[in-house]
Amino acid sequence: MIEAWPKREEEGTTVAEVVTGEAVVLEVPCARFPSRLVALGIDVLIQVILLLVLSLIIGVAAHGGRLNVAAASAVGITVIVAVIVGYPVLWETLTRGASPGKYALGLRVVSDDGGPERFRQALVRGLAAVVEIWITFGCVALITSLLSDRGKRLGDFFAGTFVVQQRLPARRGAAPLPPVSPELALWGAALEMSALTEETAETARRYLARLPELTPAARAELGQRIAGAVSAQVSPPPPPGTPVSAYLSAVLTELRNREQARFAPAARIRPAAHVPPSGQAPWTPATTPAHRGEEPPDQQPPATGAGGFVPPA
Repeated sequence: MIEAWPKREEEGTTVAEVVTGEAVVLEVPCARFPSRLVALGIDVLIQVILLLVLSLIIGVAAHGGRLNVAAASAVGITVIVAVIVGYPVLWETLTRGASPGKYALGLRVVSDDGGPERFRQALVRGLAAVVEIWITFGCVALITSLLSDRGKRLGDFFAGTFVVQQRLPARRGAAPLPPVSPELALWGAALEMSALTEETAETARRYLARLPELTPAARAELGQRIAGAVSAQVSPPPPPGTPVSAYLSAVLTELRNREQARFAPAARIRPAAHVPPSGQAPWTPATTPAHRGEEPPDQQPPATGAGGFVPPA
């Protein structure tokens, strides 16, 4: 069974704990009511503009004799349904829970288990919006959102969804990242991270923060899933046999270093790189197979689970 409930207020943002079917607890930042209201206003404004433009086109066609009264009425009803219901359903299905208004405010619709929104859920939300937003001028949605701890409207209750805040300010007092070895620090300095999203990085950060609380099975299963998502957005892959926690920590540490360097142009040196002083030989890993007298990496079985992360091919 999957459950989700609000946990606490964190810098003005309600944080919900989502318990998945694997008994893994995830923290999800719920969207605040003012940001949801502004996002809804943007979407409704776009829909009203679309209705006015399309109605004007239908009226011109009817007056020009291209459409008779019955045809104009049928086309008008189709346009109204397509704009009011099809607009949110199409956007949320193609973008997995977003819309122009939600994009502008950094919001996204997710399932109650924290997974992406599905077409069926988007359709239920779109149909419910006809009553709670358009027919009642938003009164029903306003009341239910204020009464719900997670800001759910009727469509969210019926569809099993809620709205989360994707873009959050940096949290003060956040848990420090695990230390990164010099080898991984040098590897991270050459990472291509332009495709790494804020959502994926925040998920990895929360996983590392809750690592001591997870069972070994949940730690391995969730870690492989998150590491797979990260490896699909950054390159090159980590050295063979790198543990999941060390891999995620190296990526997040390098991301933090680059953000600090961008905001402080005068400090471009990364202490984690451990550049050797002049006159000394460059650092080389002390745990290579040649030094340990073991077989080359291509003759050893790849490490999996909690012991090492193998990126997907």
